[in-house]
Amino acid sequence: MRKGIVATLMAGTMIVMSLMGCGATAKTEDTETKSREAEAVSEETTSETYTKDNIEGALRGVKVSFGTSGLFAPFSYYDEDGTTLIGYDIEIEKALQDLLGFTLEGDTQVMDYSALTTSLAEGKLDFGMAALCATDERKAVMDFTKTYCDSGQVVMVNTETSPAEITGVDALAGGDYKVAVEKGTASHLYVQNEGFPESCIEVHDTITTAYESLEQGKVDAVIQDGPGAQYYVAKTEGTKLAVVGDEFNQGQAPYAIAFSRKCVEANPDIVAIFEVAIDRLAADGTLEKLLKGEKYEKK
Repeated sequence: MRKGIVATLMAGTMIVMSLMGCGATAKTEDTETKSREAEAVSEETTSETYTKDNIEGALRGVKVSFGTSGLFAPFSYYDEDGTTLIGYDIEIEKALQDLLGFTLEGDTQVMDYSALTTSLAEGKLDFGMAALCATDERKAVMDFTKTYCDSGQVVMVNTETSPAEITGVDALAGGDYKVAVEKGTASHLYVQNEGFPESCIEVHDTITTAYESLEQGKVDAVIQDGPGAQYYVAKTEGTKLAVVGDEFNQGQAPYAIAFSRKCVEANPDIVAIFEVAIDRLAADGTLEKLLKGEKYEKK
């Protein structure tokens, strides 16, 4: 995001900068009072109050780079042609772009989760959507909107090769079985934070290879976000995999839109604007429709 946020906001910022510059050189005994007054002017002139009713076009003219994984159905994955990105997150991005008026800088950047979060943390990417969980670790290096979808984790087994004793996550904690997870995901963080022995964890760069490892009986289980696991089982013809036990770790996989600190520094209102837009899309039923698998139709 190289050109700032909205022209009116930039104009207000320039006014405040001018006022603050004068205040820095003036020699008065009431410097603290003037500082408070400058802050008040800053609020009035740079932060328009956005609501669901006036959010349209709030980011018109703004260019942002966008990244996703393309590896996690039903949120971000490739269509049968192998080149067209589809999924819940992709459709939400289209709806947000239509509503807010921003444009994408270059093509959508597709990468695995580890590279995606690193790019956001280092400011090489402006924002990302890929069923990204707003974990405490990620919040330390990037900013997130409010949650637009929440998910827990589930255990997947191979119905032909996995031990019958694996009926849920409790059976895996002792380290007796080999568990596959995708690198950098909430499932990966879960097994680390819960103290799973490293010897029993098999980390994959993509969830696809984790599924393949379980299909081939090379591991005993996969831990994955509930929606992705259920989608795989429902859509993969001839799969041997099944979900066992209850969803766990609820509230620890809140999907949110991630922004690089570099992007937010250049555009301080962008997270708030996206959050209002999320509320708008939730209120008019768009999010619910897209979650059911419908495509976004431009208004």
